[in-house]
Amino acid sequence: MRQIPPLAAVRVFEAAARHLNFTAAANELGMTQAAVSYQIRLLEERLGTSLFTRGGRRVVLTEAGRQAAPLVSEAFDTLDDAFGFARAETDQVLSITAAVSFATAWLAPRLGRFQLAHPDIALRLETSNFTHDFGKSGHDIGIRTGRDPAMWPGMAAHFLHRVYFTPMCSPDFAQRLGGLTDPAQLLTAPRLASDADWWDLWFKAAGVETAVSMVPATRFDAQNLEAQLVMAGQGVTLLTPTFWTAELADGRLIRPFETVAFDGVCMWLVYPEPKRRLRKVRLFRDWLIEEYAIHARTDTTGAFVAP
Repeated sequence: MRQIPPLAAVRVFEAAARHLNFTAAANELGMTQAAVSYQIRLLEERLGTSLFTRGGRRVVLTEAGRQAAPLVSEAFDTLDDAFGFARAETDQVLSITAAVSFATAWLAPRLGRFQLAHPDIALRLETSNFTHDFGKSGHDIGIRTGRDPAMWPGMAAHFLHRVYFTPMCSPDFAQRLGGLTDPAQLLTAPRLASDADWWDLWFKAAGVETAVSMVPATRFDAQNLEAQLVMAGQGVTLLTPTFWTAELADGRLIRPFETVAFDGVCMWLVYPEPKRRLRKVRLFRDWLIEEYAIHARTDTTGAFVAP
C-alpha cells in the first residue's frame, strides 16, 4: 500500500521548493501565504521531519527537502504527461449553450472573429432556451437570461446587458401605415409578441395608456422568428436592438421610436466555477465582454449598466 501524504500539501511543497519562497508559491497556486505555510507544516508533521529552514523572506531546503524536491517535481511531471492527452482535447474544444435568439441573431455572426483570433480552439454551439445542468451536459459556457446570478449556484456569472426592447418593422410596413410618428398608432397595427407582457411594458414606457394585453397578438418563442416575419412586412414586433444592429444598419429593419422598455431580466455569461482557469473559457469570456463593451460605449439606454 502506498503511503502518500495528502496531495494538496505535496503540491504546495513542490511549488515552494522550486521558488524557495512561500509567497511566490502562494501566488502560483492562488493561495495565501498563510495557507502555504499551513500546508507545509501539515506535511512536515506527517513526515516527522522538517523540509525547510525558515529565515527572513526566503526559505532553505533541509537535507530531507533537497532529496525529496526533485523526485516530487518529476512525479508531478509524470502526472502532467498522464493527463496531457485528455487536457489537450478539452482545451481544443469549447462547448457553448446559448438562448436561441441570442445565438442566431448576435453570437453566430461574430464567432468568426473569435475563431480568427484563436484558430486552435474549435467551437460547438447548441441553441436552447432551457437551462442546462452543466455537470451532466458537459457544456463549458452558457449565455442565459435571469434576474439574479444566484439562480445558478456553483457558477461564475458575468453581466452582459439588461434585456430591453423596442418596436421594429420593415420600412415598407411603416410606409403602408402612412409613417409611424405616434406610439399610439401601434395599438391597431398587426403586432407580433414573444412575451405576453412586453407590449404592456413598452406602451407604458412610451406613455400610452391602454389595456393592450387584451388585444390579440401573434406570439412566437424566439425573436429571430419574429424578425424574419417583420422584415417580410408581416407586422411590427418588439426586438432587442443589440441583436439586430446589422439589420438596422442596412435598412432591413427600422426603429420608429427611441423609447425602450425593460422587463427586469438580464443576460449573463455563466460557466462552472471549476472551469474559471481553463484557457479556452478565459479567452472566450474576455472576447465576449470586449464585444459587449463596443455596444456599451455608444449606448444611451442604460441597458449595459448592471442593475
